[in-house]
Amino acid sequence: MVLNRVRAVFFDLDNTLIHTAAASRRGMLEVIKLLQSKYHYKEEAKTICDKAQVKLSKECFHPSSTCITDLRTLPWEEAILETKGGAANRKLAEECYFLWKSTRLQHMILAEDVKAMLTELRKEVRLLLLTNGDRQTQREKIEACACQSYFDAIAIGGEQKEEKPAPSIFYHRCDLLGLQPGDCVMVGDTLETDIQGGLNAGLKATVWINKNGIMPLKSSPMPHYIVSSVLELPAVLQSIDCTVSMST
Repeated sequence: MVLNRVRAVFFDLDNTLIHTAAASRRGMLEVIKLLQSKYHYKEEAKTICDKAQVKLSKECFHPSSTCITDLRTLPWEEAILETKGGAANRKLAEECYFLWKSTRLQHMILAEDVKAMLTELRKEVRLLLLTNGDRQTQREKIEACACQSYFDAIAIGGEQKEEKPAPSIFYHRCDLLGLQPGDCVMVGDTLETDIQGGLNAGLKATVWINKNGIMPLKSSPMPHYIVSSVLELPAVLQSIDCTVSMST
């Protein structure tokens, strides 16, 4: 594969390169086992995990005011209290949180075919990892899946002034690597952050990873390309190159 027009690719991490959602589900299953075997909870175990999952999905992190451990222990504490009643059980909440966290990190793996794709792409273009989230959480994921060596640069939203979809985080990375936004492509699974961010920054193209065949809302950002797997990206990049070549 020879790419002349695309000079860099921005990749999202969660549910784009690694299966974060699946790893989180594995973590929840381990917590259910813990609650059932050690604490003799029955149906309450799944109820607690379901409640915690809903609360975790709605979390709002503010780096200047909140410790990520406190932020993510609280949903477990609330879920246990709502399900079992009585006094708050911080110790059990922490045990649940740390088991969930450690289990999901164990299952955050960069697949061999994804590694091979990144290795081949890096022969042609610069690769940048651009992920939103808390600094500690995202660094732990990056270490767990050992993806650092596949990228020319890594940017974590929690370490920057703004996260995706703000264009500033894209501009900053471009400046560091001597790139123009029009040289770059954004690849990610979330329309509101990855795709909207790429559009806001004026990148050459955006590629939406739509694994589940979701029908986006009419009000959602419109990606330039839609694929079901990140492994389809090389073909998309060649298509972008051909399209640009024919129009110049």
